[in-house]
Amino acid sequence: MGTLTSFSFNAVNLRFTSSSIFRQRVGVQVFGSRKLSTKLCYLIPKEVSREKFLKFRCFCGTNNSNNDADYTQNDGEIKEDSSNTASSTESTVTTASPPEDKVVQEKRTSNELPPSLSSRPPNIAPLGSVYNDFQIDSFKLMELLGPEKVDPADVKLIKDKLFGYSTFWVTKEEPFGDLGEGILFLGNLRGKREDVFAKLQTQLAEIVGDKYNLFMVEEPDSEAPDPRGGPRVSFGLLRKEVSEPGPTTLWQYVIAILLFLLTIGSSVELGIASQINRLPPEVVKYFTDPNAVDPPDMELLYPFVESALPLAYGVLGVLLFHELGHFLAAFPKKVKLSIPFFIPNITLGSFGAITQFKSILPDRSTQVDISLAGPFAGAALSFSMFSVGLLLSSNPDAAGDLVQVPSMLFQGSLLLGLISRATLGYAAMHAATVSIHPLVIAGWCGLTTTAFNMLPVGCLDGGRAVQGAYGKGALVGFGLTTYTLLGLGVIGGPLSLPWGLYVLICQRTPEKPCLNDVTEVGTWRKTAVTVAVFLVVLTLLPVWDELAEELGIGLVSTF
Repeated sequence: MGTLTSFSFNAVNLRFTSSSIFRQRVGVQVFGSRKLSTKLCYLIPKEVSREKFLKFRCFCGTNNSNNDADYTQNDGEIKEDSSNTASSTESTVTTASPPEDKVVQEKRTSNELPPSLSSRPPNIAPLGSVYNDFQIDSFKLMELLGPEKVDPADVKLIKDKLFGYSTFWVTKEEPFGDLGEGILFLGNLRGKREDVFAKLQTQLAEIVGDKYNLFMVEEPDSEAPDPRGGPRVSFGLLRKEVSEPGPTTLWQYVIAILLFLLTIGSSVELGIASQINRLPPEVVKYFTDPNAVDPPDMELLYPFVESALPLAYGVLGVLLFHELGHFLAAFPKKVKLSIPFFIPNITLGSFGAITQFKSILPDRSTQVDISLAGPFAGAALSFSMFSVGLLLSSNPDAAGDLVQVPSMLFQGSLLLGLISRATLGYAAMHAATVSIHPLVIAGWCGLTTTAFNMLPVGCLDGGRAVQGAYGKGALVGFGLTTYTLLGLGVIGGPLSLPWGLYVLICQRTPEKPCLNDVTEVGTWRKTAVTVAVFLVVLTLLPVWDELAEELGIGLVSTF
C-alpha cells in the first residue's frame, strides 16, 4: 500500500448526503483502517484554492427523496443547506494541514467568494450511474449464485506444503475452471509426471482431506515442450462439489423411463413398417407418403404387432447391449454412469441413448475404454444379426419369414451395401424389391445407430474416444469436419440433418478433462479409435447412383 508522505492536505470537514441514485457500496479506509460508509471521498491538496473547490457531492444508499445537497463554504467550514439537513447522513474526514496554509487562509476573506452556485453539477448522469450500479449488482449476484471458489487460505497452505523443489516448483497462479472458480498452478516439473501426480494426490488428501480434486493438465499457451519429453504440465485445483457431477435426480429417472417407453413404441412401429408388403393401403400411404399427416386407424395395425415384435426386440437388444458395454467397462475403473436416456426415432427405432459420467475419469485411457466399449458391444450384436439375417435371406427354408423391402435401402450405406451384394448376389439385389429376413433390418438399424453415435463430435461416444486418444484440440478439428459433412449431406443420407440438430442441441459440449489429462493412451488405443472412425464413414457414406448401377446394388432408373 502506498503512503501519503509526498502530499499535504487542508483541514476539511466533509458531510455526505444521502441519495437514492446509488447504494452504499464500499468503505473508504482513512489512516488507521477507519471505514466511512460512503461511496466517494475527496481529499483537497493545498494547490487547489478554496475558490475553485467550493462544492462537491457524495452519494450513499437511502430512501430519501432529496438527491442533492448544497455546501457553501464560510469561515473555514462547509455548511449544508437547511432543507437537506434532516435527511443527510454525516461523516467527517480531517487531514493534517501544514502551518504555512494558515497564513494563506487568513489572507482570504469571505467576500472573495461567489454569492451562489448551482446545487447540481453539470456532469452528473443519473441514468448512467444507475446502470453502473445495476451492473455491479449483477456481477455480485453472479458471484453468489456461481460455483464456490477455492479458499485462499487453502491455496496458500497447499502452495507451501504440497508443492516443492522435489515435485513441482510453482512460479505462477491463474484461474482454473469454466468460471475461474479454481486455481491453476504453473511452474516446473521436477520428476516423472505420473509419479509426481500420484504423490501430490496422496499428500493433498493428507493436508486438506477430501475437499479438493487435483487435475494434471497441459500448460496453456506453452512455448516449448517439457525437457523430459511430452507437453509441459500444470496442476489445477477445484472443489469436489464443483468438479464432480451431481447425482441422478428423481425427475431424471422419470424422464428416462418415459423415453424408454417411447423407444419401445418407435421400435414396434419400425417392425410394423418393415411389413410394408402386407399392410393395408391406408397404412402403407401413411408410411410412404411424405404429405400424410393423419395416422391410420390403430385397429388396422393390431394384427401386425405380433409379427413386428421380433424386429423390435432386435433393435432394443442392440440398445441395451450397447449400454451394458459402457457399464461393464466403467465398473472395474470405479466410474459411475447415469441412467441411459434413450432417444426414440421412427426411422431407426432409436437414435441411441445419452449416458453421462457421474464421476471424474481418472485418465484418458479410461475415457477411451469406456467410450469404445458401448459401440463395440452394440456393433458386435448388430453385425451378428445382420450376417445371420443375410444367410437366412438366401435360405429357401426361411422363405415364409422374409419381408419385401425396396432395393434402394441398400444404397444408404457403402459398407453394408457391398456386404449385402456379396452375400445375396447380383440377381437378388438388382431388382425393385429384395426379400430379406427381419434380422437384416434389425442389424442394419443397429449398425447405423452405432455409427451415428461414433461420429467424432461433442460428447458422443466417438467424440469422447477422439478426445481421450488425441486430445481436445483434435476433437475440435474432427467436430468441424463432422458438422460440415452432415450439413452437406455427404454422410448420413436423409438422417444427416436431424442427427446434426440432435447433436447440436443435446451432445455438442465436449467431455470435461480427466484427473490425469496429460498421459498418452498408447498406440493400440489410438489405432482402435482410428479404425472405428474409418468404419463409421464407410457405414454412413451412401452409394451414389453410378456406383450402385455398376455394382448392382438396387435397380437404378436412368433417363
